[in-house]
Amino acid sequence: MAGIQEVARKAGVSQSTVSYVLSGRRPISGATREKVLKAIEELNYRPHAGARALASSKTHVLGLVSPLRPGVNVDVIMQFVAGIATRARHYEHDVLLVTEQDASGIESVSLRSMVDGFIVMDVESRDSRIPTLMTLRQPSVLIGLPEDPGTLSCIDFDFEAAGSLAIRRLAKHGRVALLGSSPEVVSRGTSYAVRLARGAEREAEARGIELRRLAADDDPVAAARLIDEVIEAGYTGLVVHNESALPGVIQALLRRGPEVTESVEIVAIGPKTLLLAPLLHMTVIDIPGTTIGSTAVDMLMGLVTGDALPERRLVAPRVE
Repeated sequence: MAGIQEVARKAGVSQSTVSYVLSGRRPISGATREKVLKAIEELNYRPHAGARALASSKTHVLGLVSPLRPGVNVDVIMQFVAGIATRARHYEHDVLLVTEQDASGIESVSLRSMVDGFIVMDVESRDSRIPTLMTLRQPSVLIGLPEDPGTLSCIDFDFEAAGSLAIRRLAKHGRVALLGSSPEVVSRGTSYAVRLARGAEREAEARGIELRRLAADDDPVAAARLIDEVIEAGYTGLVVHNESALPGVIQALLRRGPEVTESVEIVAIGPKTLLLAPLLHMTVIDIPGTTIGSTAVDMLMGLVTGDALPERRLVAPRVE
């Protein structure tokens, strides 16, 4: 499917000119407008073809697509929701929650013109909702980075870089265990879990570190059993990307006494406000969910008004 770049190239104008023709935000000469509209028609460009209608007929509501799937950590999701809702009020917009797992809820809300645009969460690497989102007259922003987002805007934490950073922090350990997302999240191919594992595996291979990946249930007791297993196997570096499992990790290590707690090093990845105050030495790589949610709203409103073009942003990880 053609994107705004192809339309601009065919019409011989800039992408911003195409955006202004669609939104009506700035005056464009008749000849230029005709060239752009002809290119749109010939290329069957569709993602944001309704921008002019949106500019004159706003609902002042944003759709937040957040499926209630197994393995989803509601506390983590609420970090993003808080940022989205707060920033939406800055633009005098409310937020409509859409929880269907497939694209049916999105289509229904779009056809009934209930929202000005969509923010989509829990994005899978090969997300079945993307083809539908690309045909809607309302623009969309994904919080997540699928393998092929098409012409959709995306923003997310750079999980691949975070996985790499975590392994670098544990480089002195020859054997590292990655305690990751729940089996349900991993089996769905959820983008953040796939990318974090990819970054960790690439860095471990480059440094000659033995990496063991474990999918952790959101249960501290089950997590404690996994930790017992990896400690017995001689792993002294732990990457934990599962906020619900972290208490079990800490309990299992404390139970083994100072000899183990002083030899094992933890890098925890998650929203720092949800990670326990460490009873052990622990490095935290913060996922700034509130900031990412807020920025997603800014990006979406730029698309709604026609003042911005689709883009992709990744928030770089940093050690707290």
